[in-house]
Amino acid sequence: MNDTVERIAHEVRRRRTFAIISHPDAGKTTLTEKLLLYSGAIQIAGSVKARKATRHATSDWMEIEKQRGISVASSVMQMEYRDCVINLLDTPGHQDFSEDTYRVLTAVDAALMVIDAANGVEPQTRRLLQVCRARNTPILTFVNKMDREVKAPLDLFDEIEAELGMSVVPFTWPVGMGKLFGGVLDLRRDQMRVFSGGEDRLKGGDDTIEGLHNPALAQRFGTDYQQAAGEVELVREAAPGFDEDAFLSGRQTPMFFGSAINNFGVQEVLDALVDLAPPPGPKAALQRTVQPTEPKFSGVVFKIQANMDPAHRDRIAFLRVASGHFERGMRLKVTRSGKELRPNTVVSFLSQRRELLEEAFAGDIIGIPNHGVLQLGDTLSEGEALQFTGLPFFAPEMFRSVEVADPLRTKQLRAGLTQLGEEGAIQVFRPVAGSVLLLGAVGQLQFEVVAHRLEHEYGCKARILPARYNVARWVTCELEEGPAASERELKRFIDGNAHRVALDAVDAPCVLLEYAGELRAMQENWPKIKFHALREHAGLVFQKQLDG
Repeated sequence: MNDTVERIAHEVRRRRTFAIISHPDAGKTTLTEKLLLYSGAIQIAGSVKARKATRHATSDWMEIEKQRGISVASSVMQMEYRDCVINLLDTPGHQDFSEDTYRVLTAVDAALMVIDAANGVEPQTRRLLQVCRARNTPILTFVNKMDREVKAPLDLFDEIEAELGMSVVPFTWPVGMGKLFGGVLDLRRDQMRVFSGGEDRLKGGDDTIEGLHNPALAQRFGTDYQQAAGEVELVREAAPGFDEDAFLSGRQTPMFFGSAINNFGVQEVLDALVDLAPPPGPKAALQRTVQPTEPKFSGVVFKIQANMDPAHRDRIAFLRVASGHFERGMRLKVTRSGKELRPNTVVSFLSQRRELLEEAFAGDIIGIPNHGVLQLGDTLSEGEALQFTGLPFFAPEMFRSVEVADPLRTKQLRAGLTQLGEEGAIQVFRPVAGSVLLLGAVGQLQFEVVAHRLEHEYGCKARILPARYNVARWVTCELEEGPAASERELKRFIDGNAHRVALDAVDAPCVLLEYAGELRAMQENWPKIKFHALREHAGLVFQKQLDG
């Protein structure tokens, strides 16, 4: 037993699980490719942008991602580097898929924030940072695209500090930019790494010049070096030193400069993730806090993806291991339903590529083939009734009705929407009164992606039509008289408003309205009903009641 506990503790210490986050086009997926390249997981990095490219980014595996050169689904990649097992999650940058990104951020122990040096901190970066800050997630910052004409480093430094509300500690500092980008001063190793271009393949070690005050630097880089050296002095006086506790609590971020497309600065980020990012920590369940080194297995489903292998119409549940030692074929219990699983074909990921998995430990992301048994937010354990918390669903802000173009394909439409709804790609609502399905989304691009996937993955051309709704709230009722009285009052509400109540993917009732004013009137007319803008999967626990 002691050997087992010791082995689990050792494996947990080796794990680093992090997400890459950014505004669209900051270079997040490119950096993901280069991290895979430097870890040895791939030999040639894929092309992210070129639509006609023969290679595509490893993390962009959907057909629509390859066509448009964007990430619309988060993807998982596992690799080994310096005796550490790294679980890297590449998230969608586009704000229309922020719900998927939010759920991914519940499954990681750290985040790598990519900032476009020309644009600074952009809106989506700000939103994602708020999520990280709410969870006290440690953040590393990579300022990308220094080989272009960009903002002055001091301006970027001040902007990041002001916008993120945390202290910034530069680990590297750029010398020049654009065509005159000379490289970075490594403030920790007291050396300069000289920039050289080159995209796909892994280069040898960068040319380095030892000593930040080496006269050779001024001789070779002239005024650009002198300016950078002066800025470093300013920053060192103004910024605090690196504080590990402040970093781990999300109050301080190390900052690195580079050019991901040119493989420059990538190695330093990968080393920093291994050196600084924390191994898996405790995870809160409704019943108790679960420690990662506990011998019993537990984990939570944070993502479901349909049709990763279109030939087999598969559905994979992505599960973050929270504790213990997973072994292929072990008996697992789904807390929500009480059903037992014995998964024998569990996989690990390099995006769409998979390998059959024999074992996993806390921090690992594993894929369990799923045919409707598992839902987002489900907890699996070796028998203990645990329910992990924190996986949210937000009330949609846009609605569309959906009809099938060919009535003979109605079955395919419903099957496709059921699976895409389970996956969380879109929210699907079934009206209590009426047969036309309704789709709810954060942004327009979600509807386009769903229509594309229905046609290409399910052979079903759908018409996405306008819907009159603009406001949605989940409804619950908890009366002091007890569950039976609460259920009666909720049924009375649903019956009285059947024309505007719909059920979501887990049959939670939701009221759909045209105007915020209608919601306020409804709250006054039904004081015993609670209206929620957010629901959490955990036993349909509703975390937040909003006034409108």
